[in-house]
Amino acid sequence: MTIGIGATGKNAGLAVFRALEAAERVGTGAIGGFAVFAAIDAKGELRLAETQRGGTTTLFTQGERTGGPPPEDIAAARFAAVMSSGPDRPDPLMQFLAADPRVGLVTGHRLPNTLGPDGVAMNSAVLACMARGMSAKAALDAVLEAYPDVDAGMIALGPDAGIAARNSTLVARRPDLGAARREAREAVVEVLHNAIRPHVSLAPLVADIALSVMAPPDRAAGDIVVTAGTPVIHGPRNRVLVDADNKAVSIESENVALTSGRHNCAAVYLGAEVVKDGMVIGRTLMEPNVMVEDGSVQSLSGQSEVRIPFAAPAKKGSS
Repeated sequence: MTIGIGATGKNAGLAVFRALEAAERVGTGAIGGFAVFAAIDAKGELRLAETQRGGTTTLFTQGERTGGPPPEDIAAARFAAVMSSGPDRPDPLMQFLAADPRVGLVTGHRLPNTLGPDGVAMNSAVLACMARGMSAKAALDAVLEAYPDVDAGMIALGPDAGIAARNSTLVARRPDLGAARREAREAVVEVLHNAIRPHVSLAPLVADIALSVMAPPDRAAGDIVVTAGTPVIHGPRNRVLVDADNKAVSIESENVALTSGRHNCAAVYLGAEVVKDGMVIGRTLMEPNVMVEDGSVQSLSGQSEVRIPFAAPAKKGSS
């Protein structure tokens, strides 16, 4: 009956949009209808968007174009959340996503706008706890432990609160739940959903897509050129030794079998060290399909020459 996605980190605004877009493409069920989006931009201002039908295809409009990504300043926001489901939910749609630019955002799934006995909605109650200095996790725990039978799961996040997700006791018993958390460097993503299939594998996929926007895979720092005739020798680890022009002079492989006989193999292994003048300048980001005969490259992906991108070596202390 809903999906909630929250993210903190660089380009969180674009990340939650791309994540919902992916859920709409591969998921079936309660998806592709209403969507309510909130982000806290670099100026500390709250940026909102909503739609009753079409999900990401109608959420943002720029000029005559509908269905594009959020504007750059919203895409770059470090705090963002979205909630979406089928079409035509009760207005105002912002009741489903509590937001305060000074405190944070509370999204979720099921009915996080359910009113408590005091007349305060569950998502607003979580936001109020965060405003009093609680972490996102502590705020969720406080509200959902006080109201275990509320039909809601929530994701809370904020500049000073971190990010966390939790289902109520009632919702946690459902057979159609999906949930995932992903972290890399300073980026964190939380996803909760129900009534969307496939319910087990969708959330991890959606979370991975969001994380790849905020913490993209290694980017190429350069290329090396490997040609037919390059010798393949045995070594203690996979390496490609290159000259001043980044042309391979030899390939070292942990697989001693490649030094004799004929092989269809990955002689230049993914992640192999690229070595120039005795220094590691990076690691390979691609592995061609290589024919090797008696320790000499015969072809690479059917070609006599191939360019292989490499990433710069990780900085000390980074992960």
